[in-house]
Amino acid sequence: MSQLCLAQEPEADQLLEENPFALLTGMLLDQQIPLEVAFAGPKKIADRMGSFDAAEIADYDPEKFAALCSERPAIHRFPGSMAKRIQALAQIIVDRYNGDAAAVWQAGDPDGKELLKRLKGLPGFGEQKAKIFLALLGKQYGVRPPGWQAAAGDYGKPGSYLSVADIVDAESLGRVRSYKKQMKAQASEKAKGKAAK
Repeated sequence: MSQLCLAQEPEADQLLEENPFALLTGMLLDQQIPLEVAFAGPKKIADRMGSFDAAEIADYDPEKFAALCSERPAIHRFPGSMAKRIQALAQIIVDRYNGDAAAVWQAGDPDGKELLKRLKGLPGFGEQKAKIFLALLGKQYGVRPPGWQAAAGDYGKPGSYLSVADIVDAESLGRVRSYKKQMKAQASEKAKGKAAK
């Protein structure tokens, strides 16, 4: 497994690499903010709490946890609602997987389809996010159950620069960024076309 390079900060990336719950949380935070900020979020929480543990986060007083996530620098543009989501995710990891986030992809040896289904069952993980995370597990985390690439769709294709699954350094980050810009531009052109009709 190569060194993860998502937060673009060695200590934050090391936490993502060593702590599966931190990796899941970084993916959860990855919306409406730059992805490096999202994946640096778990390290900010860990620094403020002294650890990053699903059971501890699930049990944390919700108001205090929201305040901790809102401290500057906040973990997200919407720290309050994201704090709720992180705690909901932590609770599911505790209830379904005995507090072990890696069990999402290890327990019972799931194939790619089953793993995608499990990911989609997590709060904040829609179809696209679940596929991207599945591709990230396969491409960079060494988790490659049978059928993982097919289950991840385009995100699972080797040599693509479509998502966080493909970011291994500053250069690949730039390539993924330009792809995302392109997609946004296309979506806004489509929207303009519809509005003009």
